[in-house]
Amino acid sequence: MRYFSASAFDRGLASLPDARKKQVKKAIRLAIAFFETGDLPHGLGLTPLGKGIWEIRAGLNERVLFRKNEGAVEFLLTGSHDEIRRFLKNL
Repeated sequence: MRYFSASAFDRGLASLPDARKKQVKKAIRLAIAFFETGDLPHGLGLTPLGKGIWEIRAGLNERVLFRKNEGAVEFLLTGSHDEIRRFLKNL
């Protein structure tokens, strides 16, 4: 499996305060471990949103949106629930 991030994801991550950035990175590590092992960690909140788009929780208010297909995962956006909704409307 290949893992990469969109430029919007990188910009969003870079703008976060350190504590939130740490939560996002931990959630991504847990998601990657799940993709590699099949063991879903408690609290990850993995949710399918349709069209190959998925969401995970990275804290109470932080979400990570990604696209998964055969052999690749692309992290698209990190943000609040409302930011994720706005992004999805524009797909």
